[in-house]
Amino acid sequence: MDDRTKEIPIFVPRLPKENTLSLYKNLFKQTAIYGLATVLPRMFSFLLVPLYTDLLPKAAYGKVTIIFAYMIFFNVILAYGMETAFFRFYNKEADKKAVVETTTIALLWSTILFAIPALLFRNNLAVWSGIDAQYITYTIWILVLDALVIVPFSILRAHQKPMTYAVVKIGNVFVNLSFNIFFLLYLPKIAVAHPHTFLNTIYVEDFQIGYIFISNIIASLLTFIALSPTYFKVRWHLDFSLWKRMMQYGLPIMVAGIAFAINEQFDKILLGKLLPADIADAQVGVYSACYKLGLFMVLYRTAYTLGIEPFFFSHASSENAPQTYATITKYFVIFGSFILLAVIVFADVFKYLMIRDPSYWEAMKVVPLIILANFFLGIYTNLSVWYKLIDKTHIGAYISIVGAAVTLALNFLLIPTLSYYGSAIATIAAYGTMMVISYVLGNKYYPIPYDIKKIASYLGVSIAFSTLSFYYFRENYMVGIPLLLVFLYFIYHNEKETLNRILKRPKIIK
Repeated sequence: MDDRTKEIPIFVPRLPKENTLSLYKNLFKQTAIYGLATVLPRMFSFLLVPLYTDLLPKAAYGKVTIIFAYMIFFNVILAYGMETAFFRFYNKEADKKAVVETTTIALLWSTILFAIPALLFRNNLAVWSGIDAQYITYTIWILVLDALVIVPFSILRAHQKPMTYAVVKIGNVFVNLSFNIFFLLYLPKIAVAHPHTFLNTIYVEDFQIGYIFISNIIASLLTFIALSPTYFKVRWHLDFSLWKRMMQYGLPIMVAGIAFAINEQFDKILLGKLLPADIADAQVGVYSACYKLGLFMVLYRTAYTLGIEPFFFSHASSENAPQTYATITKYFVIFGSFILLAVIVFADVFKYLMIRDPSYWEAMKVVPLIILANFFLGIYTNLSVWYKLIDKTHIGAYISIVGAAVTLALNFLLIPTLSYYGSAIATIAAYGTMMVISYVLGNKYYPIPYDIKKIASYLGVSIAFSTLSFYYFRENYMVGIPLLLVFLYFIYHNEKETLNRILKRPKIIK
Protein backbone atom coordinates (compact mmCIF):
# COMPACT_ATOMS: atom_id res chain seq x y z
CA MET A 1 0.00 0.00 0.00
CA ASP A 2 1.24 3.50 -0.85
CA ASP A 3 2.14 5.45 2.29
CA ARG A 4 0.19 8.47 1.11
CA THR A 5 -3.08 6.55 1.20
CA LYS A 6 -2.55 5.85 4.90
CA GLU A 7 -2.57 9.57 5.65
CA ILE A 8 -6.06 10.07 4.25
CA PRO A 9 -8.59 10.21 7.11
CA ILE A 10 -11.68 8.04 7.08
CA PHE A 11 -14.41 9.86 5.19
CA VAL A 12 -17.20 11.18 7.36
CA PRO A 13 -20.14 12.73 5.51
CA ARG A 14 -20.76 16.32 6.50
CA LEU A 15 -22.79 19.22 5.23
CA PRO A 16 -20.96 21.60 2.94
CA LYS A 17 -20.17 25.08 4.19
CA GLU A 18 -22.05 27.99 2.70
CA ASN A 19 -19.27 29.04 0.32
CA THR A 20 -18.82 25.44 -0.81
CA LEU A 21 -22.57 25.11 -1.23
CA SER A 22 -22.66 28.16 -3.50
CA LEU A 23 -19.81 26.63 -5.50
CA TYR A 24 -21.90 23.49 -6.04
CA LYS A 25 -24.89 25.60 -7.06
CA ASN A 26 -22.77 27.49 -9.59
CA LEU A 27 -21.49 24.18 -10.95
CA PHE A 28 -25.07 22.94 -11.23
CA LYS A 29 -26.13 26.05 -13.17
CA GLN A 30 -23.22 25.70 -15.59
CA THR A 31 -23.88 22.00 -16.05
CA ALA A 32 -27.61 22.65 -16.54
CA ILE A 33 -26.96 25.08 -19.39
CA TYR A 34 -24.39 22.82 -21.03
CA GLY A 35 -26.86 20.04 -20.46
CA LEU A 36 -29.45 22.07 -22.34
CA ALA A 37 -26.98 22.36 -25.22
CA THR A 38 -26.64 18.58 -25.18
CA VAL A 39 -30.10 17.37 -24.23
CA LEU A 40 -32.14 19.48 -26.65
CA PRO A 41 -30.02 18.55 -29.69
CA ARG A 42 -30.15 14.91 -28.66
CA MET A 43 -33.91 15.22 -28.19
CA PHE A 44 -34.07 16.52 -31.75
CA SER A 45 -31.88 13.64 -32.85
CA PHE A 46 -34.32 11.23 -31.15
CA LEU A 47 -36.71 12.18 -33.91
CA LEU A 48 -34.21 10.89 -36.46
CA VAL A 49 -34.37 7.38 -35.01
CA PRO A 50 -38.06 6.77 -35.84
CA LEU A 51 -37.52 8.64 -39.12
CA TYR A 52 -34.65 6.38 -40.17
CA THR A 53 -36.18 3.16 -38.86
CA ASP A 54 -39.50 3.97 -40.57
CA LEU A 55 -37.99 4.84 -43.96
CA LEU A 56 -34.81 2.79 -44.16
CA PRO A 57 -34.53 -0.99 -44.33
CA LYS A 58 -32.59 -2.49 -41.42
CA ALA A 59 -29.58 -3.12 -43.66
CA ALA A 60 -29.50 0.51 -44.87
CA TYR A 61 -29.75 1.82 -41.31
CA GLY A 62 -26.92 -0.52 -40.38
CA LYS A 63 -24.80 0.92 -43.21
CA VAL A 64 -25.43 4.48 -41.97
CA THR A 65 -24.44 3.41 -38.46
CA ILE A 66 -21.18 1.89 -39.68
CA ILE A 67 -20.25 5.11 -41.56
CA PHE A 68 -20.94 7.20 -38.45
CA ALA A 69 -18.83 4.76 -36.41
CA TYR A 70 -15.87 5.43 -38.70
CA MET A 71 -16.52 9.17 -38.36
CA ILE A 72 -16.15 8.95 -34.58
CA PHE A 73 -12.63 7.54 -35.01
CA PHE A 74 -11.56 10.29 -37.37
CA ASN A 75 -13.11 13.00 -35.17
CA VAL A 76 -10.82 11.85 -32.37
CA ILE A 77 -7.77 11.77 -34.66
CA LEU A 78 -8.45 15.25 -36.07
CA ALA A 79 -8.80 16.70 -32.55
CA TYR A 80 -5.72 14.76 -31.29
CA GLY A 81 -6.33 15.76 -27.68
CA MET A 82 -6.00 19.51 -28.31
CA GLU A 83 -9.42 20.34 -26.87
CA THR A 84 -8.52 19.02 -23.42
CA ALA A 85 -4.99 20.43 -23.77
CA PHE A 86 -6.55 23.81 -24.53
CA PHE A 87 -8.46 23.85 -21.22
CA ARG A 88 -5.44 22.65 -19.25
CA PHE A 89 -3.07 25.29 -20.64
CA TYR A 90 -5.67 28.06 -20.80
CA ASN A 91 -6.08 27.79 -17.02
CA LYS A 92 -2.38 27.18 -16.43
CA GLU A 93 -0.59 29.71 -18.67
CA ALA A 94 -0.38 33.44 -18.01
CA ASP A 95 -0.52 34.26 -21.75
CA LYS A 96 -3.97 32.94 -22.62
CA LYS A 97 -3.93 34.55 -26.06
CA ALA A 98 -0.92 32.45 -26.97
CA VAL A 99 -2.87 29.31 -26.03
CA VAL A 100 -5.81 30.34 -28.23
CA GLU A 101 -3.61 31.27 -31.17
CA THR A 102 -1.39 28.20 -30.98
CA THR A 103 -4.35 25.82 -30.73
CA THR A 104 -6.19 27.55 -33.58
CA ILE A 105 -3.23 27.47 -35.97
CA ALA A 106 -2.29 23.89 -35.11
CA LEU A 107 -5.79 22.53 -35.68
CA LEU A 108 -6.27 24.54 -38.88
CA TRP A 109 -3.12 23.20 -40.52
CA SER A 110 -3.63 19.63 -39.33
CA THR A 111 -7.16 19.70 -40.76
CA ILE A 112 -5.89 20.93 -44.12
CA LEU A 113 -3.18 18.27 -44.15
CA PHE A 114 -5.89 15.66 -43.57
CA ALA A 115 -8.37 16.96 -46.13
CA ILE A 116 -6.09 17.07 -49.16
CA PRO A 117 -4.84 13.44 -49.17
CA ALA A 118 -8.21 12.13 -47.93
CA LEU A 119 -10.00 13.68 -50.93
CA LEU A 120 -7.28 12.57 -53.35
CA PHE A 121 -7.42 8.95 -52.16
CA ARG A 122 -11.14 8.71 -51.43
CA ASN A 123 -11.59 5.91 -53.96
CA ASN A 124 -8.92 3.86 -52.20
CA LEU A 125 -10.65 4.52 -48.88
CA ALA A 126 -13.92 3.35 -50.42
CA VAL A 127 -12.39 0.05 -51.53
CA TRP A 128 -10.76 -0.48 -48.12
CA SER A 129 -13.89 0.29 -46.09
CA GLY A 130 -16.51 -1.17 -48.45
CA ILE A 131 -18.37 2.17 -48.42
CA ASP A 132 -19.46 4.03 -51.55
CA ALA A 133 -16.89 6.67 -52.62
CA GLN A 134 -19.62 9.33 -52.75
CA TYR A 135 -20.40 8.78 -49.07
CA ILE A 136 -16.67 8.89 -48.29
CA THR A 137 -16.48 12.35 -49.88
CA TYR A 138 -19.41 13.63 -47.83
CA THR A 139 -17.87 12.18 -44.68
CA ILE A 140 -14.53 13.93 -45.30
CA TRP A 141 -16.19 17.33 -45.61
CA ILE A 142 -18.21 16.79 -42.43
CA LEU A 143 -15.04 15.81 -40.54
CA VAL A 144 -13.17 18.88 -41.83
CA LEU A 145 -15.92 21.33 -40.89
CA ASP A 146 -16.37 19.76 -37.45
CA ALA A 147 -12.62 19.93 -36.76
CA LEU A 148 -12.53 23.64 -37.63
CA VAL A 149 -15.05 24.53 -34.89
CA ILE A 150 -13.24 22.73 -32.06
CA VAL A 151 -11.37 25.86 -30.96
CA PRO A 152 -14.32 28.28 -31.27
CA PHE A 153 -16.49 26.01 -29.13
CA SER A 154 -13.66 25.58 -26.61
CA ILE A 155 -13.25 29.35 -26.34
CA LEU A 156 -16.95 29.74 -25.57
CA ARG A 157 -16.63 27.20 -22.76
CA ALA A 158 -13.42 28.75 -21.41
CA HIS A 159 -15.00 32.22 -21.39
CA GLN A 160 -18.03 30.77 -19.62
CA LYS A 161 -20.51 31.59 -22.35
CA PRO A 162 -22.72 28.53 -22.09
CA MET A 163 -25.77 30.25 -23.59
CA THR A 164 -23.96 31.09 -26.84
CA TYR A 165 -22.54 27.58 -26.88
CA ALA A 166 -26.03 26.17 -26.39
CA VAL A 167 -27.63 28.29 -29.13
CA VAL A 168 -25.04 27.27 -31.74
CA LYS A 169 -25.14 23.59 -30.77
CA ILE A 170 -28.93 23.50 -30.81
CA GLY A 171 -29.00 25.40 -34.10
CA ASN A 172 -26.66 22.84 -35.68
CA VAL A 173 -28.89 19.92 -34.82
CA PHE A 174 -32.09 21.79 -35.68
CA VAL A 175 -30.75 22.49 -39.18
CA ASN A 176 -29.62 18.88 -39.54
CA LEU A 177 -33.00 17.58 -38.40
CA SER A 178 -34.91 19.97 -40.65
CA PHE A 179 -33.00 18.99 -43.78
CA ASN A 180 -33.30 15.29 -42.93
CA ILE A 181 -37.06 15.66 -42.68
CA PHE A 182 -37.21 17.72 -45.88
CA PHE A 183 -35.02 15.40 -47.97
CA LEU A 184 -36.43 12.12 -46.68
CA LEU A 185 -40.11 12.97 -46.20
CA TYR A 186 -41.12 15.95 -48.32
CA LEU A 187 -38.77 16.09 -51.30
CA PRO A 188 -39.96 12.75 -52.77
CA LYS A 189 -43.59 13.89 -52.51
CA ILE A 190 -42.83 17.30 -54.05
CA ALA A 191 -40.88 15.70 -56.90
CA VAL A 192 -43.84 13.49 -57.77
CA ALA A 193 -46.47 16.22 -57.40
CA HIS A 194 -44.45 18.89 -59.27
CA PRO A 195 -42.21 17.11 -61.78
CA HIS A 196 -41.21 20.28 -63.66
CA THR A 197 -39.95 22.35 -60.71
CA PHE A 198 -36.41 23.01 -59.52
CA LEU A 199 -36.89 20.72 -56.52
CA ASN A 200 -37.49 17.81 -58.86
CA THR A 201 -34.02 18.36 -60.35
CA ILE A 202 -32.34 17.82 -56.96
CA TYR A 203 -34.34 14.72 -56.13
CA VAL A 204 -32.55 11.41 -56.62
CA GLU A 205 -34.49 8.19 -56.18
CA ASP A 206 -33.19 5.69 -53.59
CA PHE A 207 -30.64 8.21 -52.33
CA GLN A 208 -31.75 8.26 -48.69
CA ILE A 209 -28.28 7.58 -47.26
CA GLY A 210 -26.80 10.37 -49.38
CA TYR A 211 -29.42 12.85 -48.19
CA ILE A 212 -28.62 11.99 -44.57
CA PHE A 213 -24.99 13.03 -45.08
CA ILE A 214 -25.85 16.09 -47.18
CA SER A 215 -28.01 17.28 -44.27
CA ASN A 216 -25.02 16.88 -41.97
CA ILE A 217 -22.78 18.86 -44.33
CA ILE A 218 -25.24 21.76 -44.48
CA ALA A 219 -25.53 21.86 -40.66
CA SER A 220 -21.75 21.68 -40.17
CA LEU A 221 -21.12 24.39 -42.77
CA LEU A 222 -23.60 26.81 -41.17
CA THR A 223 -22.07 26.13 -37.74
CA PHE A 224 -18.61 26.91 -39.09
CA ILE A 225 -19.87 30.15 -40.65
CA ALA A 226 -21.47 31.17 -37.34
CA LEU A 227 -18.21 30.58 -35.42
CA SER A 228 -15.77 31.70 -38.13
CA PRO A 229 -15.24 35.21 -36.62
CA THR A 230 -12.93 33.48 -34.14
CA TYR A 231 -10.43 33.01 -36.96
CA PHE A 232 -10.38 36.75 -37.67
CA LYS A 233 -9.68 37.71 -34.05
CA VAL A 234 -6.42 35.82 -33.55
CA ARG A 235 -2.90 36.81 -34.48
CA TRP A 236 -1.41 34.15 -36.71
CA HIS A 237 1.50 33.43 -34.42
CA LEU A 238 2.30 29.91 -33.26
CA ASP A 239 4.27 29.53 -30.02
CA PHE A 240 6.34 26.46 -30.94
CA SER A 241 7.47 25.76 -27.38
CA LEU A 242 3.88 25.93 -26.10
CA TRP A 243 2.70 23.78 -29.01
CA LYS A 244 5.19 21.04 -28.11
CA ARG A 245 4.02 21.01 -24.51
CA MET A 246 0.40 20.92 -25.58
CA MET A 247 1.14 18.05 -27.95
CA GLN A 248 2.90 16.12 -25.17
CA TYR A 249 -0.19 16.61 -23.03
CA GLY A 250 -2.74 16.02 -25.80
CA LEU A 251 -1.40 13.03 -27.74
CA PRO A 252 -1.95 10.55 -24.89
CA ILE A 253 -5.50 11.90 -24.70
CA MET A 254 -5.85 11.17 -28.43
CA VAL A 255 -4.73 7.59 -27.79
CA ALA A 256 -7.29 7.40 -25.00
CA GLY A 257 -9.90 8.88 -27.34
CA ILE A 258 -9.18 6.26 -30.00
CA ALA A 259 -9.49 3.58 -27.37
CA PHE A 260 -12.80 5.13 -26.27
CA ALA A 261 -13.96 5.13 -29.87
CA ILE A 262 -13.12 1.43 -30.06
CA ASN A 263 -15.14 0.82 -26.89
CA GLU A 264 -18.10 2.86 -28.09
CA GLN A 265 -18.24 2.28 -31.84
CA PHE A 266 -16.04 -0.60 -32.98
CA ASP A 267 -18.65 -3.19 -32.08
CA LYS A 268 -20.81 -1.95 -34.98
CA ILE A 269 -17.88 -2.23 -37.38
CA LEU A 270 -16.96 -5.70 -36.12
CA LEU A 271 -20.55 -6.89 -36.35
CA GLY A 272 -20.46 -5.89 -40.00
CA LYS A 273 -17.19 -7.78 -40.53
CA LEU A 274 -17.63 -10.92 -38.39
CA LEU A 275 -21.24 -11.85 -39.12
CA PRO A 276 -22.33 -13.48 -42.41
CA ALA A 277 -22.60 -10.87 -45.17
CA ASP A 278 -26.30 -11.55 -45.81
CA ILE A 279 -27.34 -10.61 -42.26
CA ALA A 280 -24.51 -8.36 -41.04
CA ASP A 281 -25.93 -4.92 -41.94
CA ALA A 282 -29.41 -5.87 -40.68
CA GLN A 283 -27.98 -7.08 -37.35
CA VAL A 284 -26.05 -3.81 -37.02
CA GLY A 285 -29.29 -1.97 -37.77
CA VAL A 286 -31.41 -3.57 -35.04
CA TYR A 287 -28.56 -3.38 -32.51
CA SER A 288 -27.92 0.30 -33.24
CA ALA A 289 -31.61 1.19 -33.02
CA CYS A 290 -32.04 -0.40 -29.58
CA TYR A 291 -28.64 0.95 -28.52
CA LYS A 292 -30.16 4.42 -28.91
CA LEU A 293 -32.41 3.75 -25.90
CA GLY A 294 -29.25 4.05 -23.82
CA LEU A 295 -29.02 7.64 -25.00
CA PHE A 296 -30.68 8.95 -21.84
CA MET A 297 -27.64 7.93 -19.83
CA VAL A 298 -25.37 9.27 -22.58
CA LEU A 299 -27.17 12.62 -22.33
CA TYR A 300 -26.60 12.77 -18.60
CA ARG A 301 -22.96 11.73 -18.85
CA THR A 302 -22.15 14.08 -21.74
CA ALA A 303 -23.84 17.14 -20.23
CA TYR A 304 -22.08 16.52 -16.95
CA THR A 305 -18.67 16.13 -18.63
CA LEU A 306 -19.05 19.40 -20.55
CA GLY A 307 -19.75 21.30 -17.36
CA ILE A 308 -17.32 19.50 -15.08
CA GLU A 309 -14.08 19.47 -17.10
CA PRO A 310 -13.43 23.24 -16.93
CA PHE A 311 -14.53 23.16 -13.27
CA PHE A 312 -12.02 20.44 -12.38
CA PHE A 313 -9.12 22.40 -13.86
CA SER A 314 -10.13 25.79 -12.46
CA HIS A 315 -10.45 24.40 -8.90
CA ALA A 316 -7.43 22.11 -8.94
CA SER A 317 -5.42 24.44 -6.70
CA SER A 318 -8.14 24.77 -4.05
CA GLU A 319 -7.27 23.42 -0.62
CA ASN A 320 -10.41 21.32 -0.40
CA ALA A 321 -10.31 20.11 -4.03
CA PRO A 322 -10.18 16.35 -3.19
CA GLN A 323 -13.19 16.66 -0.87
CA THR A 324 -15.07 18.63 -3.53
CA TYR A 325 -14.36 16.00 -6.18
CA ALA A 326 -15.49 13.25 -3.79
CA THR A 327 -18.80 14.99 -3.11
CA ILE A 328 -19.45 15.70 -6.78
CA THR A 329 -18.79 12.06 -7.67
CA LYS A 330 -21.21 10.84 -5.02
CA TYR A 331 -24.03 12.99 -6.36
CA PHE A 332 -23.21 12.01 -9.91
CA VAL A 333 -23.73 8.39 -8.88
CA ILE A 334 -26.96 9.22 -7.04
CA PHE A 335 -28.58 10.94 -10.02
CA GLY A 336 -27.14 8.42 -12.46
CA SER A 337 -28.48 5.49 -10.45
CA PHE A 338 -31.95 6.99 -10.58
CA ILE A 339 -31.70 7.54 -14.36
CA LEU A 340 -30.49 3.95 -14.78
CA LEU A 341 -33.50 2.53 -12.98
CA ALA A 342 -36.05 4.91 -14.54
CA VAL A 343 -34.98 4.25 -18.13
CA ILE A 344 -34.91 0.47 -17.62
CA VAL A 345 -38.34 0.45 -15.97
CA PHE A 346 -39.84 2.42 -18.88
CA ALA A 347 -37.65 0.99 -21.67
CA ASP A 348 -40.61 -0.66 -23.37
CA VAL A 349 -42.51 2.63 -23.36
CA PHE A 350 -39.60 4.46 -24.96
CA LYS A 351 -39.30 1.84 -27.70
CA TYR A 352 -42.81 2.70 -28.95
CA LEU A 353 -41.78 6.35 -29.21
CA MET A 354 -38.36 5.89 -30.80
CA ILE A 355 -38.49 2.59 -32.70
CA ARG A 356 -41.92 2.13 -34.17
CA ASP A 357 -40.99 -0.74 -36.48
CA PRO A 358 -41.36 -3.94 -34.38
CA SER A 359 -38.78 -5.74 -36.52
CA TYR A 360 -36.11 -3.72 -34.70
CA TRP A 361 -37.27 -4.79 -31.23
CA GLU A 362 -35.46 -8.11 -31.26
CA ALA A 363 -32.39 -6.36 -29.80
CA MET A 364 -34.23 -4.90 -26.76
CA LYS A 365 -32.42 -7.33 -24.46
CA VAL A 366 -29.20 -5.30 -24.81
CA VAL A 367 -30.77 -2.11 -23.43
CA PRO A 368 -30.04 -2.64 -19.68
CA LEU A 369 -26.44 -3.60 -20.45
CA ILE A 370 -25.86 -0.54 -22.64
CA ILE A 371 -27.36 1.86 -20.08
CA LEU A 372 -25.26 0.41 -17.26
CA ALA A 373 -22.15 0.45 -19.47
CA ASN A 374 -22.62 4.17 -20.14
CA PHE A 375 -23.10 4.76 -16.42
CA PHE A 376 -19.81 2.98 -15.72
CA LEU A 377 -18.20 5.25 -18.29
CA GLY A 378 -19.60 8.30 -16.52
CA ILE A 379 -18.23 7.11 -13.17
CA TYR A 380 -14.88 6.50 -14.86
CA THR A 381 -14.95 10.10 -16.14
CA ASN A 382 -15.25 11.29 -12.53
CA LEU A 383 -12.57 8.96 -11.23
CA SER A 384 -10.15 9.84 -14.03
CA VAL A 385 -9.79 13.49 -12.95
CA TRP A 386 -6.62 12.62 -11.03
CA TYR A 387 -4.40 11.85 -14.02
CA LYS A 388 -5.45 15.05 -15.81
CA LEU A 389 -4.71 17.20 -12.77
CA ILE A 390 -1.24 15.77 -12.18
CA ASP A 391 -0.41 15.87 -15.92
CA LYS A 392 -0.11 12.09 -16.27
CA THR A 393 -2.52 11.75 -19.17
CA HIS A 394 -0.46 8.85 -20.50
CA ILE A 395 -1.89 6.75 -17.66
CA GLY A 396 -5.38 7.53 -18.93
CA ALA A 397 -4.26 6.35 -22.34
CA TYR A 398 -3.02 3.06 -20.85
CA ILE A 399 -6.32 2.53 -19.03
CA SER A 400 -8.26 3.20 -22.21
CA ILE A 401 -6.03 0.81 -24.14
CA VAL A 402 -6.82 -1.89 -21.60
CA GLY A 403 -10.53 -1.17 -22.08
CA ALA A 404 -10.12 -1.32 -25.86
CA ALA A 405 -8.29 -4.64 -25.56
CA VAL A 406 -11.20 -6.03 -23.51
CA THR A 407 -13.66 -4.71 -26.12
CA LEU A 408 -11.81 -6.23 -29.05
CA ALA A 409 -11.12 -9.55 -27.37
CA LEU A 410 -14.70 -10.10 -26.21
CA ASN A 411 -16.21 -8.92 -29.50
CA PHE A 412 -14.04 -11.33 -31.50
CA LEU A 413 -14.86 -14.08 -29.01
CA LEU A 414 -18.60 -13.49 -28.56
CA ILE A 415 -19.97 -12.04 -31.83
CA PRO A 416 -19.79 -15.32 -33.80
CA THR A 417 -22.05 -17.05 -31.25
CA LEU A 418 -24.01 -14.25 -29.53
CA SER A 419 -24.08 -11.59 -32.27
CA TYR A 420 -24.91 -8.11 -30.91
CA TYR A 421 -25.59 -9.42 -27.39
CA GLY A 422 -21.91 -10.34 -27.25
CA SER A 423 -21.07 -6.76 -28.25
CA ALA A 424 -23.18 -5.41 -25.39
CA ILE A 425 -21.42 -7.73 -22.91
CA ALA A 426 -18.06 -6.54 -24.25
CA THR A 427 -19.06 -2.88 -23.78
CA ILE A 428 -20.08 -3.24 -20.15
CA ALA A 429 -16.99 -5.36 -19.36
CA ALA A 430 -14.67 -2.76 -20.93
CA TYR A 431 -16.10 0.26 -19.09
CA GLY A 432 -16.35 -1.66 -15.82
CA THR A 433 -12.70 -2.65 -16.10
CA MET A 434 -11.62 0.93 -16.80
CA MET A 435 -13.65 2.21 -13.86
CA VAL A 436 -12.04 -0.21 -11.41
CA ILE A 437 -8.48 0.38 -12.69
CA SER A 438 -8.87 4.16 -12.49
CA TYR A 439 -10.14 3.96 -8.91
CA VAL A 440 -7.24 1.74 -7.82
CA LEU A 441 -4.56 3.87 -9.49
CA GLY A 442 -6.20 7.12 -8.36
CA ASN A 443 -5.88 6.00 -4.74
CA LYS A 444 -2.17 5.66 -5.32
CA TYR A 445 -1.35 8.85 -7.24
CA TYR A 446 -4.03 11.36 -6.14
CA PRO A 447 -6.06 10.03 -3.20
CA ILE A 448 -9.63 11.34 -3.07
CA PRO A 449 -11.84 10.49 -0.07
CA TYR A 450 -14.77 8.95 -1.96
CA ASP A 451 -17.72 7.82 0.11
CA ILE A 452 -17.43 4.29 -1.26
CA LYS A 453 -20.03 2.83 1.10
CA LYS A 454 -22.78 5.16 -0.10
CA ILE A 455 -21.70 5.09 -3.74
CA ALA A 456 -21.76 1.28 -3.74
CA SER A 457 -25.13 1.18 -1.99
CA TYR A 458 -26.85 3.49 -4.49
CA LEU A 459 -25.32 1.70 -7.45
CA GLY A 460 -26.04 -1.76 -6.05
CA VAL A 461 -29.68 -1.07 -5.19
CA SER A 462 -30.29 0.54 -8.60
CA ILE A 463 -28.80 -2.45 -10.44
CA ALA A 464 -30.75 -4.93 -8.32
CA PHE A 465 -34.06 -3.11 -8.87
CA SER A 466 -33.32 -2.75 -12.60
CA THR A 467 -32.60 -6.46 -12.96
CA LEU A 468 -35.78 -7.34 -11.10
CA SER A 469 -37.91 -4.96 -13.18
CA PHE A 470 -36.57 -5.82 -16.66
CA TYR A 471 -35.83 -9.52 -16.47
CA TYR A 472 -38.56 -10.69 -14.08
CA PHE A 473 -41.39 -8.12 -14.25
CA ARG A 474 -40.87 -6.51 -17.65
CA GLU A 475 -43.68 -4.12 -18.64
CA ASN A 476 -45.34 -4.79 -15.29
CA TYR A 477 -45.55 -1.20 -14.03
CA MET A 478 -47.34 -2.27 -10.87
CA VAL A 479 -43.90 -3.52 -9.84
CA GLY A 480 -41.58 -1.17 -11.74
CA ILE A 481 -43.06 2.14 -10.56
CA PRO A 482 -43.10 1.16 -6.84
CA LEU A 483 -39.46 0.07 -7.18
CA LEU A 484 -38.66 3.51 -8.57
CA LEU A 485 -40.49 5.24 -5.72
CA VAL A 486 -38.74 3.09 -3.12
CA PHE A 487 -35.39 4.04 -4.62
CA LEU A 488 -36.32 7.74 -4.51
CA TYR A 489 -37.18 7.40 -0.84
CA PHE A 490 -33.88 5.58 -0.28
CA ILE A 491 -32.05 8.58 -1.76
CA TYR A 492 -34.05 11.09 0.28
CA HIS A 493 -33.61 9.16 3.50
CA ASN A 494 -29.83 9.13 3.12
CA GLU A 495 -29.35 12.64 1.73
CA LYS A 496 -32.24 14.61 3.23
CA GLU A 497 -30.11 16.99 5.30
CA THR A 498 -27.95 18.05 2.35
CA LEU A 499 -30.94 18.18 -0.03
CA ASN A 500 -32.85 20.37 2.42
CA ARG A 501 -29.93 22.79 2.64
CA ILE A 502 -29.59 23.00 -1.13
CA LEU A 503 -33.31 23.59 -1.58
CA LYS A 504 -33.60 25.92 1.40
CA ARG A 505 -34.44 29.49 0.47
CA PRO A 506 -33.19 32.43 2.55
CA LYS A 507 -35.81 34.06 4.73
CA ILE A 508 -37.05 37.44 3.57
CA ILE A 509 -36.50 40.08 6.26
CA LYS A 510 -39.34 42.55 6.34
